[in-house]
Amino acid sequence: MKAFEGQVVWITGAGTGIGKAGALMFAEDGATVVLIGRRRKELSEVADAIGKSGGTAVVEPLDVSDREAVRAAGARLIDRLKRVDILVNNAGLNVVNRRLEEVTAEDWDHVLAVNLTGAFNMVQAVMPAMRAQKDGLVINVASTAARRVSGVAGIAYSASKFGMLGMSLSLTQEAWKFGIRACCLCPDDVNTPIMARRRFKYPPEVLAQFIQPEDLAATMRFVALMPKNTSIPEMVICPTNVRPYTPAESGVPS
Repeated sequence: MKAFEGQVVWITGAGTGIGKAGALMFAEDGATVVLIGRRRKELSEVADAIGKSGGTAVVEPLDVSDREAVRAAGARLIDRLKRVDILVNNAGLNVVNRRLEEVTAEDWDHVLAVNLTGAFNMVQAVMPAMRAQKDGLVINVASTAARRVSGVAGIAYSASKFGMLGMSLSLTQEAWKFGIRACCLCPDDVNTPIMARRRFKYPPEVLAQFIQPEDLAATMRFVALMPKNTSIPEMVICPTNVRPYTPAESGVPS
């Protein structure tokens, strides 16, 4: 039997990057994977790849910041699939103008709505099924921006990821009584499309030294296969070649 045979895994931001890599990994290991994201085309491409490999995927176009849409989709998915074993809160974004003197209130609202409130909306959607099962795992993909402030991440993104870490640790403290575990992954630089939204453009040889999406998928697998009497509340993942940020990258005057 495969590691996740018979399990149902929901992944947000599943069309590209970390979410896509996680979806492919869980599907290969036998899970039915629900692909959640705003762009149907990318989700369908991931679902096609999973299907061609003999796996099972369900495409669910959804804006996680839309609470009523999340509630409706969650109820529909649980009615259809009967359970949800793992939620991966991976959906996230950032804006180009990130520093205090340039970020707008609208940018702030948008980043917080998706990165933090969207993750909370998804947690609320899975809680009824996980509590009924007396079992479940929530993996929240945050960032090292949840643990240290830098001009690279910006004020809104940093606030959203600090918030996600706090939410995740609160789940660890409170949800265990229902058989539910939570883990907050805090990766440093990952080679995903979000890098294109930084002003500083990295050459291919630098991107190759970053954490790769498949590395985060392997981390999710490790966390999900831990014995159920153990919990990893927080995990920091860094590239082996940890680089100090330069003034050009951080936006801090030299």
